[in-house]
Amino acid sequence: MLFYLTTLNLARFLTEDAPKLKEDEHDIQVISAIDAWKHSDFLYRNYVMNGLADSLYNVYSDKKTAKELWESLDRKYKTEDAGAKKFVVGRFLDYKMVDSKTVVSQVQELQVILHEIHAEGMMLSETFQVAAIIEKLPPAWKDFKNYLKHKRKEMSIEDLIIRLRIEEDNRRSEKKGAHTLNEAKANFVEHGHKSVDCRLPKKNKPKEANVIDNITKNVYDIDLTAVVSEVNLVGSNPKEWWIDTGATRHVCSDKKMFSTFEPIENGEKVFMGNSATSEIKGQGKVILKMTSGKELTLTNVLYVPEIRKNLVSGSLLNNHGFRLVFDSNKVVLSKSGMYVGKGYMSDGMWKLNDEAIEKFVLYKTEVENQLNKKIKVLRSDRGGEYESPFVDICAQHGIIHETTTPYSPQSNGVAERKNRTLKEMMNAMLISSSLPQNMWGEAILTANYLLNKVPKKKAEKTPYELWKGRKPSYTYLRMWGCLAKVAVPPPKKVKIGPKTIDCIFIGYAHDSNAYQFLVYESNIPDIHKNTIMESRNASFFEDVFPCKSKEEPSSSKRMLESQDQNEEVEVEPRRSKRVRTEKSFGPDFLTFMLEGEPQTFKEAVNSTEGLMWKEAIKSEIDSILQNHTWELVDLPPGCKPLSSKWIFKRKMKVDGSIDKYKARLVIKGYRQTEGLDYFDTYSPVTRINFIRMVLAIAALRNLEIHQMDVKTAFLNGDLDEEIYMEQPEGFSAPGQEKKVCKLVKSLYGLKQAPKQWHEKFDNVMLSHGFKINECDKCVYVKDTEHGYVIVCLYVDDMLIVGSDDKMITSTKNMLNSRFDMKDMGLADVILGIKIKRTSNKLILSQSHYVDKILGKFDKDNSGVARTPVDVTLHLSKNKGESVSQVEYSRIIGSLMYLMSCTRPDIAYAVGKLSRYTSNPGAKHWQGIVRVLKYLRFTRDYGLHYTRYPAVLEGYSDANWISNVKDSKSHSGYVFTLGGAAVSWKSSKQTVIARSTIESEFIALDKCGEEAEWLRHFLEDIPRWSKPVPPICIHCDSQSAIGRAQSNMYNGKSRHIRRRHNTIRQLLSTGVISVDYVKSKDNIADPLTKGLNRELVEKSSRGMGLKPIKE
Repeated sequence: MLFYLTTLNLARFLTEDAPKLKEDEHDIQVISAIDAWKHSDFLYRNYVMNGLADSLYNVYSDKKTAKELWESLDRKYKTEDAGAKKFVVGRFLDYKMVDSKTVVSQVQELQVILHEIHAEGMMLSETFQVAAIIEKLPPAWKDFKNYLKHKRKEMSIEDLIIRLRIEEDNRRSEKKGAHTLNEAKANFVEHGHKSVDCRLPKKNKPKEANVIDNITKNVYDIDLTAVVSEVNLVGSNPKEWWIDTGATRHVCSDKKMFSTFEPIENGEKVFMGNSATSEIKGQGKVILKMTSGKELTLTNVLYVPEIRKNLVSGSLLNNHGFRLVFDSNKVVLSKSGMYVGKGYMSDGMWKLNDEAIEKFVLYKTEVENQLNKKIKVLRSDRGGEYESPFVDICAQHGIIHETTTPYSPQSNGVAERKNRTLKEMMNAMLISSSLPQNMWGEAILTANYLLNKVPKKKAEKTPYELWKGRKPSYTYLRMWGCLAKVAVPPPKKVKIGPKTIDCIFIGYAHDSNAYQFLVYESNIPDIHKNTIMESRNASFFEDVFPCKSKEEPSSSKRMLESQDQNEEVEVEPRRSKRVRTEKSFGPDFLTFMLEGEPQTFKEAVNSTEGLMWKEAIKSEIDSILQNHTWELVDLPPGCKPLSSKWIFKRKMKVDGSIDKYKARLVIKGYRQTEGLDYFDTYSPVTRINFIRMVLAIAALRNLEIHQMDVKTAFLNGDLDEEIYMEQPEGFSAPGQEKKVCKLVKSLYGLKQAPKQWHEKFDNVMLSHGFKINECDKCVYVKDTEHGYVIVCLYVDDMLIVGSDDKMITSTKNMLNSRFDMKDMGLADVILGIKIKRTSNKLILSQSHYVDKILGKFDKDNSGVARTPVDVTLHLSKNKGESVSQVEYSRIIGSLMYLMSCTRPDIAYAVGKLSRYTSNPGAKHWQGIVRVLKYLRFTRDYGLHYTRYPAVLEGYSDANWISNVKDSKSHSGYVFTLGGAAVSWKSSKQTVIARSTIESEFIALDKCGEEAEWLRHFLEDIPRWSKPVPPICIHCDSQSAIGRAQSNMYNGKSRHIRRRHNTIRQLLSTGVISVDYVKSKDNIADPLTKGLNRELVEKSSRGMGLKPIKE
């Protein structure tokens, strides 16, 4: 409007006051000037008035001059737009470029936002704008972004856009097949790989750059093709290879190590971390011989003669499915769970271990000592491990080193055929025994052991006889992979207990006359399942394979085998030529080893983890006795004591490892009689909404958050009824076996135990000056002149939030003096929710729980999805074949817990799918899979609470007739505090709404109820502003807002009078206020319907749901 008025030469009337005519003024020119001013002012005023909405016309029609009118409008919209600066800055900070759109178009969008920032009076330097645009480039532009950051010369925005456009054009031409030698590519080839796993470029498919995309000399002054860590340009061992996690390319300094080579003479250079550069002379393929015997082929390796060390890029290994595990001074390289190779730390870097030389020297020494002969000729292929210094060692000892012709491995036929024979034998052994593929090493060793006992055609002697000088014995050979009953070692034997261990035969021991076994089942302490042991005393069942069949051999068969094994068998010792690969006993292996939790007392104490369970049982009994939970008395006549049961549970950490072993003595309370053994049983727990509220307040005020756990909480409640229990199993008092336990305090399993515990805790807190929050009986507050503290109790877990460290410490001391507590320090995990604290925010996430759900219900890895709801999938009652109702119910329960804690974005999808739990069908399962795909895509999402905004706001929405089958609508609301959601709900309306406005009123009514409840909760929070201002609820229905703020009724809206009165009362009493918001900005929208990916992401961010790393 201002621009339009300026073109009409009327803008000056914004600042000029109306001229006044003096009483004695008769000058015609002055009078004409005043009349002209009034006419222009009249035109200005009418132009502005005509641009106003009809509802505003009457409001501003009384303004007499254009200046007065403009100032009124300016005051109105400046007030309404007071937060515009914050919102436009938020848009700028949240803006992320994606790979699916062109970069130049996204830069233009970012420039629009920067222009809006300037329009709000916030000036940003051009250097800042350039740096911001570079930082927001999409993930695929990572390497080009790093290049731009390294440029020392400052760029203007125009220069940056030109460079981005050229780079984007180059990438586009690359996809069409225009590849040049300067492109930075890397592929990996591994022996025995499948075609689907092949890293080589497929035909008719464009290559993908993995370091720097299509860097050519046409792009200005670019002269870098790779970036590596700081490496001195001096001589070193040219055969050693080093892993460098900072390198973006593989680099080699020895031209002889290349199996294929192409020279490069275009002047490209490698840029080092110490700002030095070195010219690239060529590139090609290098083959590394790993410690596992496998060959690792690196393609597009740069040839840089001046570089000191040969480098393997750690980032490229990760990008191509290889896993690097750094442990102490060792690094292990694996792929798809299979061991590839290892290396060791040297001079602060990781050196890949090439064992060819080391093993040859050991073999040479053994030959000379055992056979008293010299190795004269060695024949090998042309692998890099057989070059210098291997050649030097052969020459030093007078050994003739023969090599095969280039690219002709068949020339070394004996070794090649033997490798193939071993591989085929290994494959057959694994298939026949059904053992897992990770036992390939044991299978290879056994196959090699057997081959040495087989006669050769020409020599008519076995290799064993040629080496040892005596014929081998075959009486001790056994069927690989069969069942074996191994005698318990003497130090582990007990008088009462099993005498043997169920194992699987996997080979022959090294340098001893024993067998090797994989423990299959064990009840012996310190001998765990899935570990390897050696023994001679074993009974074999060679027709039983445990991994293929669970059937036990017959008793007659077992007896015959036992008789056979009573005879001592002489096992020939042997020496292995292969160093045994170290096995990884990480978290995955630990989880695989875990047995099921014991169901009885005897099962627990006799299990492989018996020592841990006994310690847990002792701890439980000690707590009971210290608490004086019972007293031993004679059973009164006519009374029947209740029995008890031990419950055993492993408490796990977030990462899946064992935290502790817990044993709980539980009375069989289901046998209690109501009205005789118990009366009232109700016990409250804090709502998860209020836990999030307290944590949001802690983030707003930067409060300390601590956590404590009450040990044996239910043992603290005092009983009013007389209850008798039998003495627990395993702990009968000596000399008093016939007496029973008269319960003085409550015990786990009693119907009234939760109620008695809460009453006891309630009395303790009130007696020490705490007050109960009237909205939640499990939230306690204490406010003093030194500070305040808030305690949230959920059964036996509690959060302690305070403004003063001394008050938190005094609260902990008070609780420790009254109960047996465990101080867990700063809060980490509460109710399965991970709490991550940074300097300016607090994040709640459940990534570990998402992993658990996906691992349990989506083992096949069905892929990812960007939205939780498939809008094309229409659900209705199942009339066809049903899927597993139990499995469907389990996954719905898991998703509901996740949704209720930290994931409001799946509330609508889970609520909709949960309606079909009684009889789910294939379509409903498709909906479940869609949610799992979305969770896989958003695994690392969490609620981010910050220090702004410090006001509680609500959003309400409704979807009229979301289900045409029953004509019911859908409601949804969400409340935010500190920038993230603290309360939300998505539900189907219970009544049929006759119109859109009625469905919106029903949703607004439910939202108002929650707003009133949250407002009352804040009134009891220490030092919160009183009275609490009205909670603003944003609604996208102007009709509903208009009706809510009006006393007018007509025939179309008389049916919603009751709900109208409720909302009007909340408005009039100052509990809520209602404001209009556009549908696209209503973050409650995804709680009522399925949306596209852009709106889902926008709404999620509006609810504070973002990746944890942001």
